[in-house]
Formats: sequence, C-alpha cells, structure tokens
Amino acid sequence: MYKSSLALAVALGVLAQQAGAAGFVEDSKLSLSSRTMYFNNDNREAHATGTAERPDQRESGQGFKLDYISGFTQGTVGFGVDAQALWGIHLDGGEGYHKSGFFPDDGKGSAAQWARFGANAKARFSKTEAHFGSALAPNLPILVSNDGRLLPQTFEGGTIQSKEIDNLTINAGQLTHAMGRASSNRTGLSVAGSNAESNKFRYGGLDYKLTPDLTLQYYYSNLEDFYKQHFLGATHVFKIADDQSFKTDLRYFDSSSDGKNGNDSAYNFNNNGGYAKNIGEIDNKTWSAMFTYTLGGHALMVGHQQVSDDGGFVWLNQGSLNNDSGTSEGAAGSSFYLFTDSMINSFARAGENTTFGQYSYDFAALGVPGLKASVAYLRGDDIRNKSGNGTYNEWERDARIDYTLQEGTFKGLGFSLRQGVYRGAGESSADQDQARFIVNYTYSFL
Repeated sequence: MYKSSLALAVALGVLAQQAGAAGFVEDSKLSLSSRTMYFNNDNREAHATGTAERPDQRESGQGFKLDYISGFTQGTVGFGVDAQALWGIHLDGGEGYHKSGFFPDDGKGSAAQWARFGANAKARFSKTEAHFGSALAPNLPILVSNDGRLLPQTFEGGTIQSKEIDNLTINAGQLTHAMGRASSNRTGLSVAGSNAESNKFRYGGLDYKLTPDLTLQYYYSNLEDFYKQHFLGATHVFKIADDQSFKTDLRYFDSSSDGKNGNDSAYNFNNNGGYAKNIGEIDNKTWSAMFTYTLGGHALMVGHQQVSDDGGFVWLNQGSLNNDSGTSEGAAGSSFYLFTDSMINSFARAGENTTFGQYSYDFAALGVPGLKASVAYLRGDDIRNKSGNGTYNEWERDARIDYTLQEGTFKGLGFSLRQGVYRGAGESSADQDQARFIVNYTYSFL
C-alpha cells in the first residue's frame, strides 16, 4: 500500500508541474453521478424454515460518485491523472435488515455510511495508454468490475492498452487489491469461499477485428496460488437490413489449478457450493453460445451454457476476505463474463447445463425514446450434488423496465425497476424473490 501510494504521489507531483500544458486542462472532464437505490431480497427459504429472525433483506441508500478525468500533457509522452471520490449514505433499512451486503455494518446490527477516494496516474504514447493507481474498473472477459449495487467495485494495480496495429487491441495488466462496492477499505484478491488471498492477478489478451462484423478474442489470466484461465471468444453481427440483424456470441473458458490451490486448504475453492472431483481444486471448462435476432425495436435472444463435471466455474471473488479494517463488511460483490451472471444467481456449478432466453423491446420504435423493457428466463439442469450423488435443477426469471429522460432540465435522469424470482431444488439452493428500484443521474461540470 505504502509503495503504491508513494509512486502515485511522485507521479502526481510530476503532473502538477505540467498541469498548465495544453491538453491536460482543456480535455479534462469533471462529473458527479448520483444513484438512489431501494433493494429488497425476500429469502423464501428462511420464511419456510424459520431459520432467520428477519428473512427479508431490505434497505435503501444514496450514492455519490465524483469523477475527474484529465487530458494528457503535450509531448511525445503525455501524462495525466484520473481521480474518483465515492460516498454511500444509508437512507432506510433499520437494525437487522441490511444482510444483503448493500452497506457495511456499524457493529450494532445497523448499516453504516462509507466513503473512499482513489486516483490513477496515466501516460499515453502514440496509441498506447498505461494507468496505475487505485481507481481501476476493468471490463474484460477475464475480469469484470461489479456495479450491481449503490457504488462500483474498483481495483488497485496497473493496466496497459495498445491500439498501435489497426483492428487489434492489446490489453495487459497486474492487479494487487480490490475495493468492494460497499467498503471504504481494500482486500487482497481471492476466490469464492477462501480466506486466503493473493496480491498478484496478471492478465493479457487480444481483441482482433477480423472484419467489420467479426471480432475474435483471446485472454490469459493468472491469480497466483489459485488459478490459471484461458478465454476464447468470437462475436459476429450479420446485418440483414437497416433495422434487422442476427448476432452470434461464442465464449469458452478453461480454468486450472495454480500454486497452492489444491495443496493448501487455505487456498481451496468452494466450487460455488457444489461438486468438485478433487476437493478444493480448480478444474473447469465452460462454454456458452448466445444468438440474438433484432427487428426494429424487438430483440429475441436464446442461448445455452455448459459447465464441465469436474468443478464449478471460477472468477475473482473477495467476499470471504477481511479488509484493512479487519472485517469482511462491504467486501462482497463480484461479476463475471458469462451470460448467466443474472440478477440473483450465477448458474455456474459443476455439470450445470443452462438454457436461457430474453425478449427485449426498445420503445423508440413507437416514438418513445429512452423507454426499454425486457424479460429473461434461465433454467439450469444436471447440477451435480456436492456429494457427487445425483443431480438437481434451478431456474430464474428476471424482468426490468428502464426509462431515461431525453430532454429538458433533467435530461439524462434515469429510472430502473427490476424484479427477479429464483427457485432451486438442490443442496445449495435458497429460493429468493428480489426487487430493485434505481434512480441514476450524472451532471457534467466540464
């Protein structure tokens, strides 16, 4: 922490000397984002069994995110800085109702406010950019920053992106820590169910636009002492007419054990609460295919996903770790690059075959721009019981409606209503009904 903070301070000092340079100030952007969110998670399993005093998890909060993004100084190598301040305010919920990880705990059973600050130094040479700091938010096949609650998850480390070759984007980086979506502090990096941590997540990958309609991807990542992961992807859009297209999206992951995983119980993976051929060891292959037909405002998507029998799909997940404050409060919350990363469930256990579909409609086609609605259904079968004997199934139904004001004083003000229902029949299932209401607004100062 101290080394990275010192390096960032030195970089900021250099930038301060050049802040007057054309481009650094002229291309700067400053914005304030506001998100108001109501979250209600009804644990049906706890209702039925009486295992929880208050099975309903419900609360509301207000989040503010201030972003400053500078331009680059002039010269062969341009320098800049990005800074981000986050503040979460608890509005309602009361003692015992915030079990969702929506907010950190105050130690007395009620939610606490939280805040944090992060900054990145950056440099640009030709068409290559490097970022180093504590406000990184990757969105890559092997790592997706989570933004599913009040404020986003961020990471600490360094990243490089290069577009020197036409139609080719190269991404690489090393991350050392994560800042949870409801935490003022940081944790190391880990996987589901492990109390051990790593401070070295390395990755590299290529996105190659073979034709204007076809993009091919390859990525490799390594979370030291936990796993190695290869990713292959292909996306193709076939344009049938001006308002009609057919999209194909194919994804494949191959994950295997690294270092202490499988040899040291502290570094074991809980396989998403499911079966593992070798207890605690990461050993998985997952493929998925999605096809989307779009006609005017209509979009119909269908797909299938297969998780291999030997163990569940793996991704970065810090939910079991203690942060700098010595607790795990607010550290939970993670995302991954599969179609089944849905509102409530992940559909990523060993052996799981998931068929899914979604229908969405953009009301701009009827003269109401900014209004969109969708409904999705996922069904997972052949999930292996943790004991290895027998299988079970699960399903989820999600619906949402979104509206963003297109003009007027509050242009850009957005509303989102989401509702999800999950039902499962297996060892690790917990039936849930979930609702979220979100109001988003961003005001740009520069």
